[in-house]
Amino acid sequence: MNTAQMTGVRVRDGFRVAAGWGLGLLLPTVLFSTLLTFTSERASRCLTYGEECAAVPGWLLYGSFWASLVAGLAMLVWPRARWTGARAGALLVQWGAQLLLAALILSYA
Repeated sequence: MNTAQMTGVRVRDGFRVAAGWGLGLLLPTVLFSTLLTFTSERASRCLTYGEECAAVPGWLLYGSFWASLVAGLAMLVWPRARWTGARAGALLVQWGAQLLLAALILSYA
């Protein structure tokens, strides 16, 4: 057994911390990006008259949201000792999908 498990000392896992921060910031990122988008003239014109709307497909928005959420949850439950390269890849997918989601929402502005 690991000595950290036997003594009760918790070892901090940087991947899990980053995944937790990503999950915690997912909804505030969406809300802040949406609020910032609604303050632009282009977005208000799109909502009011249906003109100058961005051509971003809805499935891309939903897909990036769910990809970020699923990758973050997978990182939180993934065992620390297994496949550290895949864990790093899942973390990159999570943050990449989250940044893509924010960029897509802001593209309406």
